[in-house]
Parts: sequence; structure tokens; C-alpha cells
Amino acid sequence: MPKMKTDSGAKKRIKITGTGKLRRRKAFRGHLMETKSSVRTRRLGRETDLSKGLEKNVKKLMGL
Repeated sequence: MPKMKTDSGAKKRIKITGTGKLRRRKAFRGHLMETKSSVRTRRLGRETDLSKGLEKNVKKLMGL
């Protein structure tokens, strides 16, 4: 049986912490920043954990 390949899109977007948690960037930070408040952009700049519902699917994509 062939080896599992890591999904290259997931590889670029999701980081794995030392304890095995999955971290992602938040959306809505790409462009049109002048209309968004500075409080909102600071909040969007932080990384966050992946939701529990997606975790199983994403781990499969990452080859974990």
C-alpha cells in the first residue's frame, strides 16, 4: 500500500504544537484593513486552536 501524503494546503496553514494541539490563523486579516478597528485587527492577528469538530479530519490531512 502506498504511503499517505500530507495535504500541502493544510501543511502551510496549520501548525502542530509540542503537546500535539493544532493552531491556525484567523480569517479576515488579508485586505480591506482600514475599515476594521484596531481592536479587531489585533484580535484577528493572534493564532487560535482548531475547533474540535475539524480536528479529526485535519489530523488525517496532516498525516498524524
